[in-house]
Amino acid sequence: FDEFNRIDLEVLSVVAQQVMSIQRAIQVGLTEFDFEGSHLQLIASASVFITMNPGYAGRSDLPDNLKVLFRTVAMMVPDYGMIGEILLMSFGFSHARPLSRKIVATYKLCSEQLSSQTHYDYGMRAVMAVLRAAGNLKQAYKNEDESILMLRAIRDVNVPKFLSQDLPLFEGISKDLFPGIELPKPDYVNMLASMNWACEGANLQPEKYFLQKTIELYEMIVVRHGLMVVGMSYGGKTCSYRVLAETLGKLNELGQNDEQKVKILAMNPKSITMGQLYGQFDPTSHEWTDGILAIRFREAASDQSVDRKWVMFDGPVDAIWIENMN
Repeated sequence: FDEFNRIDLEVLSVVAQQVMSIQRAIQVGLTEFDFEGSHLQLIASASVFITMNPGYAGRSDLPDNLKVLFRTVAMMVPDYGMIGEILLMSFGFSHARPLSRKIVATYKLCSEQLSSQTHYDYGMRAVMAVLRAAGNLKQAYKNEDESILMLRAIRDVNVPKFLSQDLPLFEGISKDLFPGIELPKPDYVNMLASMNWACEGANLQPEKYFLQKTIELYEMIVVRHGLMVVGMSYGGKTCSYRVLAETLGKLNELGQNDEQKVKILAMNPKSITMGQLYGQFDPTSHEWTDGILAIRFREAASDQSVDRKWVMFDGPVDAIWIENMN
């Protein structure tokens, strides 16, 4: 059972009794036993394994009667370099070992030199995001210099999330690790023209910083299937994704950049209850009611058009609703 302590405390107490009944039946060597009113066959090798993150927001502490039924196992930090090397080889990289070491060195230096922010992540997930981006680039540009592809993957994944004061430090780290490597400038002429048109239509000023952040949002959408736009209130987050959606629609209309129109399915997760958002079980009628997210997601999944579908949670983040989505 993964993320076991996300279950509510009152349910965990019931689970403890169920696990105890299974363990006792195994200890006395039964082949059949009564479980919650059902007569079941029992395999002697049956066992229960759980994973959990203790002391995390939105999680319960395991009750004592459940804790005593499990033995803790300490986990060690994996060898990021070796994992990176194997994955890069599987993507077709010839210089997998030195490039994987550079990814690890990049994140090690970032964690030491850059400011501490809640949305900065230098763990295995961040390494995997770079590796996936590098694999996609390798498939698209098979004959390109591998160092250029790796530097581009590292920049595409990381630059959009760094604060302005950390960007010069990150530039210094990437120049030290990839000396003499110059990235070719991406061609955003058509996109910028459509973006200026979209800003004019929304009665917005096409400020250089706003356009840069909108392009970075586009680059993140290309390398990730889900992402979060973080910032202070009135920072332009909603305007940014709406302008990008209009931009991609305009490019599709003009037949440029091989882009598709965007359908936005937006909702504010803090304006409704968890049950209304994700769905809930009625204890009286024993009926399940789908939540708004389930309905909108099904709507997007059943749409056979080639348009992009963005399921958008536009509202404040808290540990409860974001953990339930996880």
